[in-house]
Amino acid sequence: MPQPSLPDEAPHLLLVDDDTRIRSLLARYLQQAGYRVSTAASASEARVRMSGLSFDLLILDVMMPGESGFDLARDVRRRSDVPILMLTARGEANDRIEGLEIGADDYVAKPFEPRELALRISSILRRLAEAPPRSKSEEVRFGSFAFHAGRGELYDGEERVHLTDRERDMLTLLAERNGGTVARWELAVGDVGDRAVDVQINRLRRKIERDPADPAFLKTVRGTGYRLLTEP
Repeated sequence: MPQPSLPDEAPHLLLVDDDTRIRSLLARYLQQAGYRVSTAASASEARVRMSGLSFDLLILDVMMPGESGFDLARDVRRRSDVPILMLTARGEANDRIEGLEIGADDYVAKPFEPRELALRISSILRRLAEAPPRSKSEEVRFGSFAFHAGRGELYDGEERVHLTDRERDMLTLLAERNGGTVARWELAVGDVGDRAVDVQINRLRRKIERDPADPAFLKTVRGTGYRLLTEP
């Protein structure tokens, strides 16, 4: 069935699923919902698509022969912030947490109604449109603190707060996410594990929180990572 004529500004989705029937069904439904849709049957085929086209959102099936959707999502996240929605036949909490820790934006367990998928996609794209990323040079404020990511400088009122290189890098990433969640793996460097990230976050909290045990700005997102609540 030919893809309906859509405007150039219609969001372009990449659907990656090894099941031909599901891939065809979802592509047809999403096209009718107003999206431009490209498809791939494997992670390797998806990379070929992404090498020549820019997509607004990726839909990745987790359970694929060879390289899984988790593997592909992890690789994509190393170089891109494109939204990722995971599809899987497994609904266990651990699988959902793994996807979110990798950096997926949402997670839908099979079986599901195509309309639910379309609504999830619409929600992700709407959130991105309403909350554009901050410029790296923009000053971010929270409480009495001001952080200038471009210079890597943190001030409490008029007083400059000393930051280590790791603290500066972590705060820059948190500030640039504009209140969004930053996964633990994104905050890790080299062989640093989750526990080391948590320790470094606690050290940073002692510098920016009046009560580090009950943080007002640097919040924990359970099972995923952290987010910095900044002023608009």
